[in-house]
Amino acid sequence: MSTTTSPVAADVVDVQDCWNVIGVNGDQRCDKLAQAVHCRNCGVYASAAQKNLQRPVGADYKREWAAHFRQAAGNTRQLDASCLVFRVGREWLSLPTRMFVSVAPTAKPHRLPHRGSRGLSGIVNVGGTLYPCMSLAELLGIDDSEGEAATDRHTFARLLLTQWEDQAYALPVADLHGILRHASNQMQTPAATINKGLSRFLAGVITHGDMRIGALDETLIGHQLARSLR
Repeated sequence: MSTTTSPVAADVVDVQDCWNVIGVNGDQRCDKLAQAVHCRNCGVYASAAQKNLQRPVGADYKREWAAHFRQAAGNTRQLDASCLVFRVGREWLSLPTRMFVSVAPTAKPHRLPHRGSRGLSGIVNVGGTLYPCMSLAELLGIDDSEGEAATDRHTFARLLLTQWEDQAYALPVADLHGILRHASNQMQTPAATINKGLSRFLAGVITHGDMRIGALDETLIGHQLARSLR
């Protein structure tokens, strides 16, 4: 009578988990604790982790993942573009991710004397660096006193720090959705009902779930921001 070895049993790695017996998760009588303080700083713990990661891959595991990758892709769209989605007033908008440097907490701008350019709210201090604070609401003709309809999630205003050519800007937004990957050839034409101040800056509209996001034209917005500083 022949016997076969279970593929699961062949993959089992014999690891002595002393940290659960005499270590920090046990009775803490290990003499190495005095120097290591915690088991994660001990060479025995690190060696056990390496041994576990280097265990052989089981046949069942290989078959499962091979079957997974043999399946036809359910979504044939090529997600070739990335943008950061944010809200100004009631409008969800986006700009290409490459324009952004970081996100910062909101800050009150300090007005500049004798500078009344449209869209320039003043300057803000972010981490010791001064940025011109630009109002997208004013530049795009959006009423930023209007908020989004009530939802079940909390919303937090943010400052988006962006870079256009050699100039950095701070853009206040009412809410931040995050980074979204999308197919550039799937963008839709903006609706005729969108206000003219906003529509002329849109490259298209992205649909994401129940959201319709206005994709702002990077070049037009960049030139408009630079123009406001002159």
